[in-house]
Amino acid sequence: MQPTQPQLHLGNLEGALRNWVRLQEDYDLYCCIVDWHALTTMIERTQEIYENSIGIATDYLAAGIDPDRSVIFIQSQVKEHAELYLLLSMVTPLGWLERVPTYKEKRDSLEGKAEASHGLLGYPVLQAADILLYKPYGVPVGKDQIPHLELTREIARRFNHLYGDTFPIIENVLSDVPIMMGIDGRKMSKSYDNAIYIADDEDTTAKKMMGAFTDPLKIRKDDPGHPEGCAIFHLHAVYNKSNVATVEVECRAGQRGCVQCKKEAIEAVNAALRPIRERRKEWERNREGVLTVLKEGAERARVVASETMMEARRAMGLP
Repeated sequence: MQPTQPQLHLGNLEGALRNWVRLQEDYDLYCCIVDWHALTTMIERTQEIYENSIGIATDYLAAGIDPDRSVIFIQSQVKEHAELYLLLSMVTPLGWLERVPTYKEKRDSLEGKAEASHGLLGYPVLQAADILLYKPYGVPVGKDQIPHLELTREIARRFNHLYGDTFPIIENVLSDVPIMMGIDGRKMSKSYDNAIYIADDEDTTAKKMMGAFTDPLKIRKDDPGHPEGCAIFHLHAVYNKSNVATVEVECRAGQRGCVQCKKEAIEAVNAALRPIRERRKEWERNREGVLTVLKEGAERARVVASETMMEARRAMGLP
């Protein structure tokens, strides 16, 4: 994940982190904080990236990533990421990168502000290096990252075709909640300012949810509701699963009001996040412990990454 903010939101938690915590029971898990990727949009605010990275690591630990079983590290502390990025960039056709949907979106958003950089165009190649360095079975992601993973597979196939089988063809490992709805009804995103964060306290969470988008056609309590487009109902579906069918029936029948619905959802969300937030406070008080996790994680990651780079250089005939 990119450290463009000092904390993660519920979309990150439910779309990825929950899945990571489950997967570490059966797999070796490498959890990278991609600070070089953050440079594509934070080139004028680089001084924020390191502290943000520590905040993201704190959220990883709070969510339940176990540093004794899984590897948590910062991308720039494992220089092999940059080396493999360089080698893969030599075999990646320019046209492949120009067709990536997220590149077009980010390039267009820069108009009038700044020119698109080489780093922004090459972002998917660096992401491919991040993945392929560890020769994984698969990558646990949300649906929005599938185009990037397909490009990673294409780059791996091209490298293997040119130099012999070196890299695996990875699998998509999707989470149960691939896209979280933000409090304004759009996809939850820090850039939309519509997110509930792991680090938010319960009062902040309640305030955000009380102001959340519900149903513009449901003016009075007895008006029939349309829960499919309601941000609060979406939170019920994730955090109040045992009662969500009742919520839906009562909403559609005009038997419950939005205020009642919000209060029940607030209680469910805060209850679900309470243990995670308590662990986060403990890690916040133990900054040195977080730094130790990152240092040891980078050392463990370098062992695997350096072996992969030896194989890649050998395959290409480089010394």
